Amino acid sequence: MIELFVSAFVTLLVIVDPPGCAPIFASLTSGTDALHRRRMAVRSVGVAGAILVFFALLGEPLLRTLGISLSAFRLAGGIMLFMIALDMVFERRTERREERARDIEGTPEADDISVFPMAIPMIAGPGSIATVMLLSARATGTVEGIVMFAAVGAVLLLALLALLAAGPLMALIGAKLEAMITRILGVILAALAVQFVLDGLERSLPGLAG
Repeated sequence: MIELFVSAFVTLLVIVDPPGCAPIFASLTSGTDALHRRRMAVRSVGVAGAILVFFALLGEPLLRTLGISLSAFRLAGGIMLFMIALDMVFERRTERREERARDIEGTPEADDISVFPMAIPMIAGPGSIATVMLLSARATGTVEGIVMFAAVGAVLLLALLALLAAGPLMALIGAKLEAMITRILGVILAALAVQFVLDGLERSLPGLAG
């Protein structure tokens, strides 16, 4: 159970990347009062949590309805996570997040950034959704399911804390340290993504395991 929790926690933590969300949130809420920033932080994480729980619970039935096997989803999810990992290592992901933030500046959406772009796609993006669906498929029992959701909750709590402390956090970490952390997390995510692909291949082609 500890192994499942650690695996789920680390994988989702790397994908959500709370330190990476903090500077975007800080820039989007600059010039607003503390109450507005707290409200946006809580709402962003709440909406993202609801989305992740929805796909964790109903993702597998949805795949069955569409005629997609879990092995195929593991392969596709692993490849997608690997691409995200490459973006993190080469800092392309941070650039795209900053572009999204600039796109909504000065628009009506800039007043309420909780749903877009914070909840979707920065916290509950395609990578996070694919991850919770893959982890949910691995949690075969009730206890394992509870452990998986506990890991999701722990990551969302860290994301909330990062958003609430976005200003001081950025002053403490600095741009260079944040870039270094993002690259390290990207390497870890690449290894986890390869493992998802290998799991999918092993289940699709059992002969590879023997």
